Amino acid sequence: MKVQKNGRVARFRPVGRQFGFVVLLMALAGCGGGQSALNTAGREAASIALLFWVMLCGAVVLWLLVNGAFYYVSRIAPGRLDTRHARSVLIGGGIVLPVVVLTALLAWGLSILPDPRRPGDGLVVRVTGEQWWWRVEYWPEGAETPIVTANEIRLPAGQRTEFRLAADEVIHSFWIPALGGKMDMFPGRETMISLAPERPGVYRGQCAEFCGASHAWMAFAAVVMPPEAFDDWLAAEAADAVPPTDEAALRGQEVFLSEGCGACHTVRGTEAVGTVGPDLTHIGSRRTLGAGRSTVTLENLGTWITHTEALKPEVRMPSYALSEGDLADLTQYLKGLK
Repeated sequence: MKVQKNGRVARFRPVGRQFGFVVLLMALAGCGGGQSALNTAGREAASIALLFWVMLCGAVVLWLLVNGAFYYVSRIAPGRLDTRHARSVLIGGGIVLPVVVLTALLAWGLSILPDPRRPGDGLVVRVTGEQWWWRVEYWPEGAETPIVTANEIRLPAGQRTEFRLAADEVIHSFWIPALGGKMDMFPGRETMISLAPERPGVYRGQCAEFCGASHAWMAFAAVVMPPEAFDDWLAAEAADAVPPTDEAALRGQEVFLSEGCGACHTVRGTEAVGTVGPDLTHIGSRRTLGAGRSTVTLENLGTWITHTEALKPEVRMPSYALSEGDLADLTQYLKGLK
């Protein structure tokens, strides 16, 4: 409280306590969501989260012990300690206790950490980090050719999937926080990680290694599905694009081919067989456009085509200046590729 000039007593509101409560709520809000390593949906992520919580609790206990000891000797029982007592405290608390505790924590932590090179249950997914998007190839067990897609990964729940990772020009890092740890991706070298998702849902993956101007826009949706639903999706994904039937989409297909889009993109079942950019065979069924840049809607498709470089700096795809009619037809065609 504070005494004012008029003699009245002004009482301060406990703003410090309220501020601390708000900060705590904000911090706890970061523990959830589709890109939280603490909102676990896979076996590997659960092990990492358990290790984090145990280490955090240990750090809190250690902080309380150290500060409690300082408080005891400075406030409760101040005074000079005898040499024998001081030496016992230093050796026991400064050497023996840390060595025993840290050795036990290290041994336990190593024992629960998942093996990132554990083989999968049959399905292999090859992911290549491009500038700035993800080339994704599904190799079911016994398959001779892959099922190619881009910027989205779907996985069966309850099964371990093996990822084979590479990069085109620069180092990337493959990370789905809710499912497991990170694995770097190198040009000219293949790395491997396996993940065992357990809870169906949609989670966010992200490149965790700075890779250039559009690093922040190099994300992807990781969709965990029940095994039966995943098998149905994979069969549909392996099929060619369904030919357009309405007039606008037919005109849009002509615009797509005449503008040279097929030189960079593939739409299976058509003359478009380019491999420089993402496969667009089923782009209309994906959750995001431009590797997490926006959702797949007619408006966003149009904005992406005409303002590509503004939305994704230094991207290799040029912006196109199309007439209003051609743009509307082209977006109608792309949205119908499901």
